[in-house]
Amino acid sequence: RRQSFQAKGIEGGEGLHCNLPGVMKHVRTLRDRFAGGMEKSTLKLAGKSLIKGRASFINPTEIKVGDSTYKAERVVIATGSRPFVPEAWMPFRDRILTSDDFFEQQDLPRKIGIIGLGAIGLELGQALSRLGLEVSGFDMVKLIGGLTDPEVNEQAVQILGQELPLHLGEAADVVPAGRGLRVTAGETSYHVDKIIASMGVVPNTEGLGLENLGVELDARGLPAYNPRTMQIGDLPVYIGGDTNGCRPILHEALDEGFIAGRNAGQGLADCYCRRIPQRMVFSDPSIVAVGSDFKTLAPGSFVTGASDFSNQSRAMVEGRNAGLLKVYADKQTARLLGAEMIVPDGEHIGHLLSLALQQQLTVFDVLQMPFYHPTVEEGLRSSLRDAAGKLAEKLKPEELSLCESCPEDPVC
Repeated sequence: RRQSFQAKGIEGGEGLHCNLPGVMKHVRTLRDRFAGGMEKSTLKLAGKSLIKGRASFINPTEIKVGDSTYKAERVVIATGSRPFVPEAWMPFRDRILTSDDFFEQQDLPRKIGIIGLGAIGLELGQALSRLGLEVSGFDMVKLIGGLTDPEVNEQAVQILGQELPLHLGEAADVVPAGRGLRVTAGETSYHVDKIIASMGVVPNTEGLGLENLGVELDARGLPAYNPRTMQIGDLPVYIGGDTNGCRPILHEALDEGFIAGRNAGQGLADCYCRRIPQRMVFSDPSIVAVGSDFKTLAPGSFVTGASDFSNQSRAMVEGRNAGLLKVYADKQTARLLGAEMIVPDGEHIGHLLSLALQQQLTVFDVLQMPFYHPTVEEGLRSSLRDAAGKLAEKLKPEELSLCESCPEDPVC
């Protein structure tokens, strides 16, 4: 925030500087605290039942580990995933960082290229740029951060592009150049010291012998499964978390582990209601998508409500007034379907919308909820009021509601 101190009457900000090794040490300490606790609890629960080794299926109920074979009534596959790195880049793998090894770095070189501008690429790219490194971002598609709404994406590219150059729509070619690498995308070419590969993850299923399950595997080598039971076909085998290649996000993996563990532990195929999907990028502003995204909705079946955060009251007070929030509502029922946004504190607005979507609330239901002034959540109300104005009169409640007389912008 030191870049804006002077305009707010705070002097001396130019004297602040980043001790990058100290920053990396601090981040590792936090990481070890969170991840270490999970590891310890898992090992404690496993106790003497833990068998270390590379496992593979002989058939759905027999597992080979080393020279030993184990018989099981039921099996849960939860082998996780790893960051994808193209095979062609392996000769210079020492100059490639991923989310697996990035935080182990004691220090970082001056020039960094980010290949892949999803959540990890944007989060690390913006953070490193703010820490004083020269960062350039590349992605072969023109949509960033998992967005599908063209207008929200346009805002995201414009806002985040002010902090690091974003090169979109062309695949990046990476070749060795001296001690560093040269990254080329179309007419653009950069010399960088290292790149961060953030192009998604690959399930850790090679060598598991999934072909011995007796079911068809897709192009990725994965079996079909029921996302509400986590069961593969009618086999006594369940698959959850990053391994199934569906929603590689921690809270989803926890839900899938619960479902798979509960069903496998009791030999059941009970169906569980899955939660409303959420995607969040902890950039600044936040990129958030909840429920159905723009591309999955049938054209003409929904209305859109938008709110431009350049005039949002709380955001203006804090000097963070940039971004766009769009909500989508069913034309026939007024029920909220989803939203995409790049707005300050978007994670909180995203959670509010997720609660509303999970409860199948309409635009008018949410509009009658209380909104405090001044908060960024008022920007959500502005989007809802915009959507309400586009819905048929017959869908609007007969009783007058306070939401009709509470505009966010002061009346002149």
